[in-house]
Amino acid sequence: MKVIDISGHGGPEVLHLAERSVPVVGAGELLIRVHASGVNRPDVLQRLGHYPVPAGASDILGLEVAGSIARGDIAELAAAGFKLGDRVCALVAGGGYAEYCVAPIAQCLPVPAGLSDIEAASLPETFFTVWSNMMERAQLQPGETVLIQGGSSGIGVTAIQLAKFVGARVFVTAGSDDKCAACVALGADAAINYKTQGFQEEVMRLTDGQGVDVILDMVAGSYVAKEVQCLKDDGRLAIISILGGVKSEFNAGLVLRRRLTITGSTLRPRSVAFKGAIAQACLKEVWPALASGQIKPVIYRTFKAAEVAKAHGLMESSQHVGKIVLTWSET
Repeated sequence: MKVIDISGHGGPEVLHLAERSVPVVGAGELLIRVHASGVNRPDVLQRLGHYPVPAGASDILGLEVAGSIARGDIAELAAAGFKLGDRVCALVAGGGYAEYCVAPIAQCLPVPAGLSDIEAASLPETFFTVWSNMMERAQLQPGETVLIQGGSSGIGVTAIQLAKFVGARVFVTAGSDDKCAACVALGADAAINYKTQGFQEEVMRLTDGQGVDVILDMVAGSYVAKEVQCLKDDGRLAIISILGGVKSEFNAGLVLRRRLTITGSTLRPRSVAFKGAIAQACLKEVWPALASGQIKPVIYRTFKAAEVAKAHGLMESSQHVGKIVLTWSET
């Protein structure tokens, strides 16, 4: 099979097409004939050497795929509601940048009705992450207000739509007026250009000084101190990435007096059982909304697999709004 290999840690130019053997399917797994692979920020970090591969995972980049079931234990597939040839999308711990990818059956979901494989490949990483952190850890409730940092990212466009779907009021930050406009078009109630406005001041202005209930943060670093200031009593901050650095200084007294929760998680090293539970929650709560069009995949651009370096260059430029996807039909 064709795969995307890395000649060494570095820029996008280290990525290239290569040949490898089709992976072997183990117990509780299936083999997907990949039609599309999602491109995510962790892929860039792994290429740069900043994101170690979890034990037992493929060293091939790629955390989400969509395609058709090529192989698997018939009885186990049937127990999960699948059969050979079914179109599925999956969250994987690695191996997604390839024509064939092994995935735990528990981490596979049917392609929502009406969606293409390209659209389906954009779903697992962001929806699993947002559901796990914004809905389960931070427990966003109908009628509450959420601030989403990086609203135009793949995570951001997913979080905006999911938060609106559950009945929350949504504020976002983004790095340009055009990106802010795109976020509002997706349903955000207000968008803050963090390059020209202070998000802390804007959040307090928009909430008449009360602050927000939940913050979904992929920056960390110096943002945490400001986010603690932005939270209401009993507010929850969920950190899902550390693009701004691992060190934060904040007013711990506010955390005590206002009963704030600061939490966070990373999904890749979690167990199959944990990810499978998220998959079932998304299947029940989110997949019907995708099938009905109430929530829509946001695809910024697709690239043939052979153009993976261009895809990573675009990801690093942060010029995109939504998801970047590789296609395998003609490499």
